[in-house]
Amino acid sequence: MSFNIAFVLFPDFEELDFAGPYEVLAMTAKYIDTSWRAYSVAETPAVRAFHGMTVVPDYTFENAPAPDMICVPGGFGTRPGMDHEPLVAYIRRTGRAAQYVTSVCTGALLLHRAGFLAGKRATTHWGAKQELRDLGGGTKVVDAGRWVHDGNVITAAGVSAGIDMALYVVGMLKTPDDARKVQNFMEYHPAPPYGG
Repeated sequence: MSFNIAFVLFPDFEELDFAGPYEVLAMTAKYIDTSWRAYSVAETPAVRAFHGMTVVPDYTFENAPAPDMICVPGGFGTRPGMDHEPLVAYIRRTGRAAQYVTSVCTGALLLHRAGFLAGKRATTHWGAKQELRDLGGGTKVVDAGRWVHDGNVITAAGVSAGIDMALYVVGMLKTPDDARKVQNFMEYHPAPPYGG
């Protein structure tokens, strides 16, 4: 049975918020379960990300296949995005019908605006946690951890944490061994030269 994963893009999204989990889930679709499909969706035929990368999405909001999971990246475009009804409406509509609703970094702000974080535990980038708290709505912002799973909503902390969240999703929906295989394919064994 197919499993469609839609990455929802918008102007000034953060590149790694999208590319990190996309790599994990697209690699899973290629090497672990070919019934999985990862694709990008945006309102417009091209989207410029925060650092200048231009992405040509696979689909627009009008013609995208129905997703089983959505992933909403963060970035500075989330703030104007919260007031952009076509974006919020797409997230709300597809998220309600999806099995899983996920975000990376400040993508959690868009999930909040679309109504998915009411009464849920969630996380976001360390620099936006107070901003998420200030939105209210009963969201319990979690300070520790790289991702938070509450019901069918999974939120990741900042930027690179999206890779960890996506590997968690693979381990949850497939097997931990499958997630380890993807991690090894990616050679994702973080060893940064400087401590955090």
